Amino acid sequence: MSATGAGARRHHDDTPDTAADFERLATTPKGPEREALAEKLVEAWLPMAHRLARRYRNRGENLEDLEQVAALGLVKAVDRYDPQRGGAFQAYAIPTIVGELKRYFRDCAWDLHVPRRVQELRNRVRATIQDLAAAEGTDGSPTVAQVAQAADMSEEDVLTGMEAIDSFRSLSLDAELAGADDGYSLADTLGRSETRYDTVIARESVKPCLNRLPEREQHILYLRFFHDMTQAGIAEELGISQMHVSRLISRSCARIRNQVETDPPADRIPVHT
Repeated sequence: MSATGAGARRHHDDTPDTAADFERLATTPKGPEREALAEKLVEAWLPMAHRLARRYRNRGENLEDLEQVAALGLVKAVDRYDPQRGGAFQAYAIPTIVGELKRYFRDCAWDLHVPRRVQELRNRVRATIQDLAAAEGTDGSPTVAQVAQAADMSEEDVLTGMEAIDSFRSLSLDAELAGADDGYSLADTLGRSETRYDTVIARESVKPCLNRLPEREQHILYLRFFHDMTQAGIAEELGISQMHVSRLISRSCARIRNQVETDPPADRIPVHT
C-alpha cells in the first residue's frame, strides 16, 4: 500500500511511498534518530511542497520565499501527522502547507498593515472581478454595483476591498513615472520647495548676536521689528529723540550683520541639549 492510501490515484510524481517511515516516526522517541527520520521525510515530500508554492508565484512574492514558507508548513505537517488516525499523509499535509502560505500572504506579504477583515474583503473583490472578467470575456472593469451583486456584498464593502487592492504593494518615491523618459519620479510630483527654511536659518543666526547687544538696543529692536512700532513711537516711549532711535537701530543692525558674516557657524547657531 502506498502513502496515498489503498485505491487512491496519484496525480503527481511528488507523492512518495513513505507509509512505513511514518509508522517508524510515530514510535520513535525524541532524539537524533527521530530528527534524522523526520528530515528524511521532509526531503522526500519537499517537491510536493514546492509545487504547492508555485501556485502562488504570480502574486508578487519571490518564489524562493514561497518555497521556504511551504517547506515550513511541510515540517509542521511531518511533525504533527499521526498515521494511527487513518488517512494519507498527502491529504493531511496539503491543507497544512496551503494554510501556511495563506497565512504568509495575510500577515507578512503586505507592504502596509491592513486589518484581516479588509484583507478578506480585498480577496473576495479581487476574485469576483476576475470571475466577471472571465465570464464576459473582456478586460473592462465591472462596476461597484456589479461586483457587489455578484459577491453578495454591500457596495461599501466592495469599495473598501478595492482600496485594499492597492495596499498590497507600495510604490517607491524614486519610481520613474510611466511615460517619463527623463527620470521624472513620483517624488518630483509631491510637495514644493519651502522658502521659509532660509528665514529659520537667518533667525537662528542672529539670536546670539542679539543677545550680545546692550539691553536698551535689544529692547529697541524688539519694539521695532516684533511689535512693528514706528521710530517716533519708540522715541516717545523711551524719552529720547527719533533721530537717536534711528541711529541706534542702524548701528545695532550693522553690528549684527557684521557678526553674522564674520563669526563661524558653530558660534552663531547654538546647540540645544
